[in-house]
Amino acid sequence: MEKVQAHHSLASRPSGARVPVVLLVAVGVVASILGLAIWAWAHYGTTIFFEMIAAGIAACF
Repeated sequence: MEKVQAHHSLASRPSGARVPVVLLVAVGVVASILGLAIWAWAHYGTTIFFEMIAAGIAACF
């Protein structure tokens, strides 16, 4: 039986663990929208919040 050896080359790995700026901006935008939605729900209450969402969706179509 032959022993199989796995050779892991460091050259095949990405250089550094840098996250693309675009990804960070996208995460920031999503977090901001989620934060605003939670604030609107807490401030206006459930009924008004859902009416605002429904009106916004209806305005798109």
